[in-house]
Amino acid sequence: QVRLVESGGGLVQAGGSLRLSCAASGRTVSSYVMGWFRQPPGKEREFVAGITGSDSTEYADSVKGRVTIFRDSAKNTVYLQMNSLKLEDTAVYYCVAGSFYSISRRPTSYDYWGQGTQVTVSP
Repeated sequence: QVRLVESGGGLVQAGGSLRLSCAASGRTVSSYVMGWFRQPPGKEREFVAGITGSDSTEYADSVKGRVTIFRDSAKNTVYLQMNSLKLEDTAVYYCVAGSFYSISRRPTSYDYWGQGTQVTVSP
């Protein structure tokens, strides 16, 4: 069993930056696909970014160039660095993990989810 705990969310002005962290426990996840989804108010959950065990990455078009996902395997932690934040980035952000090799953009693919962390971008 894998437990994921997110941190780093908060309130930030448009154009600002935030770094989200996701600490995994219970099992080493260095070979897992890890990722981030988000759920804006009143909308469905959507893929943001993913990273494989070999550090290949994918990003949603809406965040490409503004967001970087990376992992520290020694700390069993994955990060999401978000820059140039926009109002439309406001959402609850969820960390995910899956015991497979290729990044999936479907939320149902992932076995493990964190509790979510709120990111609010203000004008």
